[in-house]
Amino acid sequence: MVDRGKESPREAMIGGAARLLAERGLQETSFSEVLKLTGAPRGSIYHHFPEGKDQLVRHAVEAAGDRLRARLEQLRGRPAEEVAAGFLAMWRHLLVEADFRIGCSATAVTVATVSTDLLDSASNVFREWTDTLASLLTDGGIPADAAQGAATLLIAGSEGAVVLSRAQRAIDPFDAAARGLESYIRTLAAS
Repeated sequence: MVDRGKESPREAMIGGAARLLAERGLQETSFSEVLKLTGAPRGSIYHHFPEGKDQLVRHAVEAAGDRLRARLEQLRGRPAEEVAAGFLAMWRHLLVEADFRIGCSATAVTVATVSTDLLDSASNVFREWTDTLASLLTDGGIPADAAQGAATLLIAGSEGAVVLSRAQRAIDPFDAAARGLESYIRTLAAS
């Protein structure tokens, strides 16, 4: 069971679902697994999530997205190269610390659902990350007309690199992709 400190059962369940999505995917993120992980009372399920599992998953994806976006904001004011390196370091750290068992909650939902509501939630998370990264990159010296594309490439490249590293249980694919992405950002910043 995860010690969630002073979180409410609702917050604990959302955080637990985000973790399960990142570790096991959508199909393995059941209410019973969330309850087992968080120790939340069974009666809180339909009290907090009357619309069912999709409502919990939607909130979990949004919470995971907000967490990463808040961490990205800590890079505000840094040169574009440091923004890219910092973003990639977040994913690298997660992979290594979790022994290649954790990926992205939004990606897990995207590849496993046909629900337009859940796809919209994941899409919104990716859009918010892209917009935040683009803003950080622009502030960090990337031309505004190139920042959105560079942000998209950073996200797409890191997501793919996470998948490859998880599959191979090795950091080499991630590091190779990160070097290429960082080189691209350096080139843009120098132009």
